Amino acid sequence: MADEADKDSKTEEPTEKKIQDALEKGNTPVSKEAPVLASFMATLLIGAFVISSGATALVASLKQLVDHVGGYSLGNGADALLLSHALAWEVGWFLAPIIALLTVGGLSATFLQTKPRLVPNRIKPDLSKLSLNKGFERLFGVQGLVEFLKAFFKFSTVAIIAFVQLRASEAGLIQTMFTDPSALPEIILQISMKVVAGVCIVTILLVAVDILWSRTHWRQKLKMTKQEIKDEHKQAEGDPIVKARQRSLARDRARNRMIAAIPQATLVVANPTHFAVALKYEAEKTAAPIVVAKGQDLIALKIREVAEQNDIPVIEDKALARSLYAATEIERMIPPEFYRAIAEIICYVYSRKPGANA
Repeated sequence: MADEADKDSKTEEPTEKKIQDALEKGNTPVSKEAPVLASFMATLLIGAFVISSGATALVASLKQLVDHVGGYSLGNGADALLLSHALAWEVGWFLAPIIALLTVGGLSATFLQTKPRLVPNRIKPDLSKLSLNKGFERLFGVQGLVEFLKAFFKFSTVAIIAFVQLRASEAGLIQTMFTDPSALPEIILQISMKVVAGVCIVTILLVAVDILWSRTHWRQKLKMTKQEIKDEHKQAEGDPIVKARQRSLARDRARNRMIAAIPQATLVVANPTHFAVALKYEAEKTAAPIVVAKGQDLIALKIREVAEQNDIPVIEDKALARSLYAATEIERMIPPEFYRAIAEIICYVYSRKPGANA
């Protein structure tokens, strides 16, 4: 019941992260019928290019061995081993292309659907998978029903195509049995290839439907609940409480760096209690004064306090302080509209320094 309720609540499409996690774990949408089709097509190639020529060559080689078998003594272990090696070599040459075609066909059908991945967890024993409930679900659930229908369809297709081909070739087979029995293997091979070709055509349709079904069913199983999506977003973006704490620490560090830079300032423009902007001007290095610190209320008071401790002039100008605070950024030059006002203040500050010209 809990599993059913959980499935009913999974109404949201899987996120890109959920899909990527599934792929990395080896959970991929693969049609099981594609390798079957590849095997049938490999069988066609084997029948067309391997069986006829290969069987002829094999028979000729075996005949040659039989003709010269008198030269071997089966009572002699070395001769028996040599004869078995010769037989194995000839049979191996005949079977090698057959095995290669079937293997390459099956692997290609899988790898063309999804890129190969090495997933150790897929081959590691997992006792949690030994569940009667899940076993019954696989056998009698939707997936089990689909697999049964596919198996029934394949069996029926092979049976019908084989029956039709045999009925169509019945008269010719019977006639050949009485007139030229040696031609029977060739005729049977031709009939078999026609059956396999017909099965291939039908299996192509089955594979197309199965690929569509497997991808749809795979995506359906990856669906998420609203809570899972929220949790994933929270994990991706970080816990709001932790992020708020991180932002607070970042602000504290920036504020400390700003306060530490105030002793380098040339002057501070301040509203008596609400705003303060510390400016640094080095004519040989910058075209305009740079803001080294600015603050409001308590920070403004702290800027004034540090400035006074370091004998930095504090110029009170309510309007200018407010405007500078709103229009400037720390470690940036002041905008051009403030050049005239700040230049006058800098001249005033320099004129107040000991040793300045009267």
